[in-house]
Amino acid sequence: MDRKVRVRFAPSPTGPLHIGGVRTALYNYLFAKQHGGDFVFRIEDTDSNRFVPGAEEYIIESFRWLGIKFDEGVGFGGEHGPYRQSERRDIYKKYVDQLLAEGKAYIAFDTPEELDAKRQEIQNFQYDAKTRMQMRNSLTLSQEEVSALIDDGQQYVVRFKIEPGQEVVVDDIIRGKVSIKSDILDDKVLYKSADELPTYHLANIVDDHLMEITHVIRGEEWLPSAPLHVLLYAAFGWTDTMPRFAHLPLLLKPEGKGKLSKRDGDRLGFPVFPLEWHDPKSGEVSSGYREAGYFSEAVINFLALLGWNPGTEQEMFTLEELASQFSLEKCSKAGAKFDYKKCQWFNHAYILQKSAEEIAVLFAPAVANNGVDESLERITAVVRMMKDRVTFVSELWPLCSFFFIAPHSYDEKTVKKRWKEYSPQQMSELRDVLYALDDFSIENQEKAVMAWIESKEYKLGDIMNAFRLCLVGEGKGPGMFDISAFLGKSETLRRLDAAIAALPQQA
Repeated sequence: MDRKVRVRFAPSPTGPLHIGGVRTALYNYLFAKQHGGDFVFRIEDTDSNRFVPGAEEYIIESFRWLGIKFDEGVGFGGEHGPYRQSERRDIYKKYVDQLLAEGKAYIAFDTPEELDAKRQEIQNFQYDAKTRMQMRNSLTLSQEEVSALIDDGQQYVVRFKIEPGQEVVVDDIIRGKVSIKSDILDDKVLYKSADELPTYHLANIVDDHLMEITHVIRGEEWLPSAPLHVLLYAAFGWTDTMPRFAHLPLLLKPEGKGKLSKRDGDRLGFPVFPLEWHDPKSGEVSSGYREAGYFSEAVINFLALLGWNPGTEQEMFTLEELASQFSLEKCSKAGAKFDYKKCQWFNHAYILQKSAEEIAVLFAPAVANNGVDESLERITAVVRMMKDRVTFVSELWPLCSFFFIAPHSYDEKTVKKRWKEYSPQQMSELRDVLYALDDFSIENQEKAVMAWIESKEYKLGDIMNAFRLCLVGEGKGPGMFDISAFLGKSETLRRLDAAIAALPQQA
């Protein structure tokens, strides 16, 4: 019988959410949406020593910003809770006891010092079928000794008893069938008495089973653990309902070899976290895509294509389009190079795609913060002229400030290049031409000025370059009549007068 598709994303609250984790969550979300399934949000907080305050809230806020919605889980409710592993101690203990009772796990009392000594004694030591009988555990101690140690408050762990000579097959949607011999696996710790919590390996198996997870889509780094997880499903008798696995390719450094790290971001100047993160312990602040000015759609679009290819030329996708086209079978086995410049390209593409009105709302606070009281209508008019020139909204103010604030000085290089000995005279004449106009529209200005230039046999470049210098203060900006029409007649004349008065001394 076909089961309803159910997938999960289960981060640990040990710090900010890495961009690789975001991609994993995105692929889970797209897979769930495509199959009309559920997307579950779980918190894996079994490692109490590494817990970082605020990390859980940060993760939830990241997904809220990205537009990735969960159907159930921590903060969202549902019928399979609790969804926080630290609140499921009693559930895990029941399954630990089951494995112990069935002889599929055992209690080990070895201290860190004893384990270190054994590592010194045996090269490449691992706790397994070859070595377990040399250790201090319930396989080598009597029941009385075990009970006495527990009653005495001795800390212990529960280890999974892996039998050698088995062939373990992991059927991976991306990588196909992966086969390994159980002989190379160690007896992994499943439970620690110190904090009465299971390790990830046991907790995620039990949770996935009880929450009816059908597909486990996670990073490639978990592939070595997959055989252990297959054996655990078998040990519990859950093989028939075991989820299908898909191990996603790693995100690789933009330059050189190896896995993407925060250091790459720090070195090359791009974020590796969705939101800015303030480390509560060190006080260190790490940049985030949101605060750096990226649109969430650009980040989503960029991440979706890191490891998955739709097989078409299309690059711009809505979340809905991604969900309809996504396929795990089209995911790459090879790692995906993190080309952060491509993410910037996407951000620029979304600026082009968005209306001037949308961008103006985002740009308006920057205008106000620079002491300019301007209407949204006029800000929108500037954005319409300039948005195709920027990658981020934050780049608009340095590019557009001249629309709102008259130049206080004039760029020396531009003056040297564009302000000729005859420029003051020509600009005075241009001023008179413009002064005479009642209709200061772009079209009417252009008609009058072009006729004047022709009649005087002036060079168009000389006039326009000097005109731009007068209004802008340097050699940048859109068409000159777009600028002067926006400024209006009185401001255009005022700026011409100021430049004519100031510039001869600089020429």
